[in-house]
Amino acid sequence: MVNRLYYNDSFLASFDATVTDIRLVSRMGGEALWQIALDRSAFYPTSGGQPYDTGRLSATSRNGAVLEVPIDEVEEDESGEVWHLTSKPLVAGTPVHAAIDWERRLDHMQQHSGQHLLSAIFSRELKAHTVSFHLGEETSTIDLNTASIAHASLERIELLANRAIADDRPVSMRTVASDEAKALLAAGELRKLPEREGDIRLIEIAGIDLNACGGTHVRSTGQIGGVLLRSMEKVRGGLRVEFVCGLRAVTTARRDFAMLAQAAAALSVGKADVQQSIERLLAESKHAAKERQRLRDELARYEAADLLAKVRVRDGLLLVRERFAEHDADYVKLLASKLSAAGKPVLALLASTQQEPASVVMARGGELKFSCGELMKAALAELGLRGGGSATLAQGQVSSEALEGLFDRLESDARVGVATVS
Repeated sequence: MVNRLYYNDSFLASFDATVTDIRLVSRMGGEALWQIALDRSAFYPTSGGQPYDTGRLSATSRNGAVLEVPIDEVEEDESGEVWHLTSKPLVAGTPVHAAIDWERRLDHMQQHSGQHLLSAIFSRELKAHTVSFHLGEETSTIDLNTASIAHASLERIELLANRAIADDRPVSMRTVASDEAKALLAAGELRKLPEREGDIRLIEIAGIDLNACGGTHVRSTGQIGGVLLRSMEKVRGGLRVEFVCGLRAVTTARRDFAMLAQAAAALSVGKADVQQSIERLLAESKHAAKERQRLRDELARYEAADLLAKVRVRDGLLLVRERFAEHDADYVKLLASKLSAAGKPVLALLASTQQEPASVVMARGGELKFSCGELMKAALAELGLRGGGSATLAQGQVSSEALEGLFDRLESDARVGVATVS
């Protein structure tokens, strides 16, 4: 089994090893992906919420030529073997020199150690215990078994975490037997314990936390570099807290500040006045939306009156049959409702052709008894389409080419319904 070098030294950025096995993962379009096993490795495989390391292997041939083998992903199989994914194969027995992408490793250590620190403080201060942890490409999250946390309490947790970082407390690793780990858990000294047999690797933040973990970590809290809590949201009965640490926190803060500056420039206000300006714009937008709706309603009322003035009763119906390229589906529905509310025996067949397929509305008014919903449903069903509605108003969609045919069918069925009642 591979000797996992990161267990004893998370800061090991390069090492020498020997290829012990290789297997083909996939071959497509002349390109292949391989997995390489080594006798010893400092590459961390995806596990416990922490993503894999990346880097490269270097192999030197007998004539002195150096082959660079990129490592794009690292994973552990069910038997505990660590496999290094690459597009360049190496023969078993090949000596290699390995180099880890140090920026990626340092970032992961800062986020993971920051998570341990935050989880311990959440547990100690708020009795909110960590259920799961995820280290993402841009931000990380902790899921807590609590329904809510006040914003002031979240700010206090952030302050306490950054004070612990400023204290530069030692972060150490040790391996203990399973029985000893269980005793530490029973005594309340260990925060949690995985369900596994054998020796247990413990990570300790002096005076703050002792927890079982197989991940990579910093040597002192000062190397976390700072914690920024960004947001919280409810998930599955608990609470998810989003955070960033170290250099990632600096990058995030810089990006957030740049967006604030852009917003301030767009609003022509100072950065401190952005929130007030946004609230004012939202209020104005809400008022404008209400005013637009009032004007649309008034326009529909006037347009309905104009349409009714142009038609005469024939066979017991006032037929309004129109298509509109300038009106959207919502307005056409509003217009149909105004026509049906006029208190007259109106049959309204209206369509919006702004988009394809056209939106069709059928409405009736006065003392007419046929069901618009049933007529629309039956007519569209014959075209292999779906639609329907209430007795007084129904909707559907049909291609512009089939629109007149649908109107003809609906008008004919409605007239039959009127004649039957008469």
